[in-house]
Amino acid sequence: MDGDRVEIDGGIMEGGGQILRVSTALSCLLGLPLRVRRIRAGRSQPGLRPQHLSGLEIIRDLCEGKLEGGEIGSTEITFTPGKIKGGTHIADTKTAGSVCLLMQVAMPCVLFAASPSELHLKGGTNAEMAPQIDYTVMVFKPIVEKFNFTFNCDIKKRGYYPQGGGEVVIQMSPVKELSPINLTERGTVTKIYGRAFVAGALPIKLAKDMSAAAVRCIRKEIRDLYINIQPVREPDDQAVGTGSGIIVVAETSTGCLLAGSSLGKRGKNADKVGIEAAEILLRNLKNGGAVDDSLQDQLIVFMALANGVSRVKSGPITLHTQTAIHFAEQLTKAKFTVTKSEEEDPSKDTYIIECQGMGMINRNLQC
Repeated sequence: MDGDRVEIDGGIMEGGGQILRVSTALSCLLGLPLRVRRIRAGRSQPGLRPQHLSGLEIIRDLCEGKLEGGEIGSTEITFTPGKIKGGTHIADTKTAGSVCLLMQVAMPCVLFAASPSELHLKGGTNAEMAPQIDYTVMVFKPIVEKFNFTFNCDIKKRGYYPQGGGEVVIQMSPVKELSPINLTERGTVTKIYGRAFVAGALPIKLAKDMSAAAVRCIRKEIRDLYINIQPVREPDDQAVGTGSGIIVVAETSTGCLLAGSSLGKRGKNADKVGIEAAEILLRNLKNGGAVDDSLQDQLIVFMALANGVSRVKSGPITLHTQTAIHFAEQLTKAKFTVTKSEEEDPSKDTYIIECQGMGMINRNLQC
């Protein structure tokens, strides 16, 4: 069997957990046995962290596969997938490891399961170095559903660094195939909205300060739009621990959604958190893309699986996106091209990511 294993070098390009997420999800979908070496070689603490291990375990459970080398600190795993089945699955990082990253690895797989799935994902909902759950619900969900599927995301409890303890329940039904997407018309910004939150021991004033600072920052660039960033205090029974943060979303006339977000931490001024999120949003808008730089790489696996040609206009291509494209091409028959967009406005640094998808068909569905 080892002769047929796909060999993945986990230390190249982005060199982190994303290589593991993309390659194991595609291995599961395509029934390809996999070996990943040099896992997270590019990180200060190489090897599997609890979050990555939880992601591998949920994929293993989804397809009744076989995982070797699945322990914390391991720098090499082998994975042999089985048949993807639906049902209820639980993944618990037991840390503040991101539930959104668990969702990233599992979602493509359950789309091609035999029956509907319910995923109980436990860990951090608003964690550093990962999309916040608010981003997942407000931006990722409406855009990714353009591939012609829907999912339900129920935030049972929010969890923050360091203890986690959050829980999100994802429900989704399988599809026969994914439709390609075309996100190339940015349109004009029609509204800006968001939420600034505090939880646990922090006063609501912090949320109000984050919100006000973000609004002031955006106002300098965009004067004529009403900006609605709601300050909220998470109910104590729906949050574990203490945390704060903000997400600001811009919606455009063509239905594009772009965002900026930031998390508070001890010693970090609330104004600074708000300004950081606003500046990320403004930078994404200035680039002229139809997706922001957080969404770019999250669309690649879906584009690779879709039946047809997808086109996405984005700002500068992130290393995460380059990495996702590299491994999606290595594992699937999909073909990606990235070209500089011919813009009328030379100040815009925009690109077109085009993909001829492999046209994955769900053979597990009894139709």
